[in-house]
Amino acid sequence: MTSRKQPWTRHQWTRLVAGGMVLTSLSLSLTNSNWLWLTAFVGLNLLQSAFTNWCPLIVLLKKLGVREG
Repeated sequence: MTSRKQPWTRHQWTRLVAGGMVLTSLSLSLTNSNWLWLTAFVGLNLLQSAFTNWCPLIVLLKKLGVREG
């Protein structure tokens, strides 16, 4: 049985990038608490995208040709 994996979708990339940014900024906040502003920024963007169905990263991924999903 042969299975071919599909390329990642925009939503998968969005979750990966958001999660990575949160974990990175939390780690960096151990050295400088100002990095927590990045965590807050990512959280606010996720919150607003839930209500508006618009996300800056989705716009960028669309321009890069990442498939919708």
